[in-house]
Amino acid sequence: MKVSITARKFKAREQLKDFILAEVDSLDKFKDDILDVEVVLSFQHQKESVKIAELIVKIPGQVLTGSDETDEFETSVRGAVNKIERQLQKIKSKRTEHYPAALPVEESEPESDND
Repeated sequence: MKVSITARKFKAREQLKDFILAEVDSLDKFKDDILDVEVVLSFQHQKESVKIAELIVKIPGQVLTGSDETDEFETSVRGAVNKIERQLQKIKSKRTEHYPAALPVEESEPESDND
């Protein structure tokens, strides 16, 4: 999985990048074939300091997006990751409901006629 982090109008510190990578790596437990994750960090209103984290996750056949706005980037990232996790769980549950795994077929031994 390729992860790219973009910080708009500021330079993200290494501690924040490490936190983001750890949070994004947790998505692997929901779906193994995640192709690409883009994390976009920005803020609105320098005085009010609203921090925004957007996640764009590309999986085969779909693009998932999640964003969150809070007072801290770490909380925003965690909220956006939680939104993506819910989307991945929904996709997984739809697949298992519509295409359940083949039930094991019990093989019966042929009856023998002992006359």
